[in-house]
Amino acid sequence: MRVLFIVQGEGRGHLTQAITLERALHKDGHEVVEVLVGKSKQRKLPDFFKRKMSMPIRQFESPNFLPSASNKRSKVARSVAYNMTRMHHYAKSIRFINKRIKRSRADVVVNFYELLTGLTYLIYSPSVPQVSIGHQYMFLHSDFKFPAMSKADRLSLRLFTLITSLGACERLALSFREMADDGRITVVPPLLRSDIMECTPVRGDYLHGYMVNAGFGESVMRWHEEHRDVPLNFFWDRNDAGDTYHVDSTLTFNYLDDNKFIESMAHCKAYATTAGFESVCEAMYLGKPIMMVPAHIEQDCNAYDAGLCGAGIVSRDFDIDRLLEFAADYEPDRTFVQWARSGGSRIASIIEKYA
Repeated sequence: MRVLFIVQGEGRGHLTQAITLERALHKDGHEVVEVLVGKSKQRKLPDFFKRKMSMPIRQFESPNFLPSASNKRSKVARSVAYNMTRMHHYAKSIRFINKRIKRSRADVVVNFYELLTGLTYLIYSPSVPQVSIGHQYMFLHSDFKFPAMSKADRLSLRLFTLITSLGACERLALSFREMADDGRITVVPPLLRSDIMECTPVRGDYLHGYMVNAGFGESVMRWHEEHRDVPLNFFWDRNDAGDTYHVDSTLTFNYLDDNKFIESMAHCKAYATTAGFESVCEAMYLGKPIMMVPAHIEQDCNAYDAGLCGAGIVSRDFDIDRLLEFAADYEPDRTFVQWARSGGSRIASIIEKYA
């Protein structure tokens, strides 16, 4: 079976999911022939993804969330307005995607929540079956519980999610926990990398963190000014500060590196994050207490859902005092480990049905 991946490039979650699924498909004798990745001026494709994927990677311009003026939470209205001005570029990307689907001679397209994939299938109706994968498809599940938000926000989020999967034969919703399918959505385990599953977690003395928008770094540094005795090792997408930025002996900011990130996660005391689904799952797997600071509306939903599972607490900023308090009495739920370990093989078997 020949498979074409189309991946939303914002953040790291969809990228690591693609790495894991490629390994699972390869194990079953299938070939991922090409990977198309959405790009923007705000994001750089991480080096770890280029290293891990041996097949050709091609990028195209794609819509993305814009951070606020303080580079913290993304502003939906501002993002929509900006992306509207880029529509002529996105039209070119849609034509590019359609061309690559044809030229790849793929048997199946796997779409990791890329909006332009759905629009390509709406406009050109490629004959190749599409399977859409993402935690966000839980938003379309009849039993999913949303955090407090306006009806307009909820409907907009569901509409956006629906558009990403237009033309899909199946929508696979990656979930923190096992749930029954509802006839439209198939609930599946997360796609965690073997690097995480092979880790032996240790409870260290430092706090590990990841922020998708570097503006949150100011909050971390303010807290650090009053708590210099607590070691902090944070990762971010800011590439103008070098690979490693040592503020002092107990605070370090690192440009996102796959191996360093996993090692830091495995040996930390607790984890502070902007609530990306994948890294929350990684922390849950390793039994780490989590504080989630959502950077946009999707992450609000991730954080709320993870909180219902007892994985961590939700905060509006990097209030690390709260994380330390939560970590003191935290007991991990080990049932998540067995659920997560079946993700790759289960999803690969579903995709095989459409070859």
